[in-house]
Amino acid sequence: MAEETYEMDIFGHLEELRATLLRALVGLGVGVIAAFFFTNRLMVFLAQPVGGLDKLQAIEVTESLGVYMRVALLAGIILSIPWVFYQLFGFIEKALSQKEKKGILCAIPLATLLFLSGAAFAFYVMLPASLNFFINFLKVETTLRVRSYFDFVTNLLFWIAVSFELPLIFYLLAKIGLINTSMLIKGWRVAVVIIAILAAVITPTGDPLNMLIFMVPLFVL
Repeated sequence: MAEETYEMDIFGHLEELRATLLRALVGLGVGVIAAFFFTNRLMVFLAQPVGGLDKLQAIEVTESLGVYMRVALLAGIILSIPWVFYQLFGFIEKALSQKEKKGILCAIPLATLLFLSGAAFAFYVMLPASLNFFINFLKVETTLRVRSYFDFVTNLLFWIAVSFELPLIFYLLAKIGLINTSMLIKGWRVAVVIIAILAAVITPTGDPLNMLIFMVPLFVL
């Protein structure tokens, strides 16, 4: 009987997780659809670091459409982030105490703020430095393709924004009692190594300057 109850609980949690992920995906879909209404203006904005869309070239028939869809997807993710976090944290909080649930509620706006801060940091700080490194590396004239440029930009914005959620992970772990301040202070050397590895993997260039630009704010956070 106990084993049957345990199996029912597992299937119940899996079903609840499936429903949570489905609601999150529906929210993401709505965000992407909404993003189609301003994707053109967003592409113009994202192309500013290289002088505008007219500075980019497309050499394939479907290249511009593919780029448009990619930017719309990124914009949809950003729009739906609060809803996605609300669904995921709502699933987690059912196993927490009342005090821990209050921490989860605080985590939703914090997660959104961190994600947007990471995207802004990537666009205004890391992107100019990265473009300058790549374009001027061999001191030759560089012709930018629309697909390669927007692939580069969207990857940079997304992964840097995701990496900025690291402080939230520590916040949640602290709220449920798995870590505390003294543990973090004692493990700062390990944190430096982990952040350095993340910087090496995520940053689009291998030069120390871009890695340092990424490491300092993340370590402070």
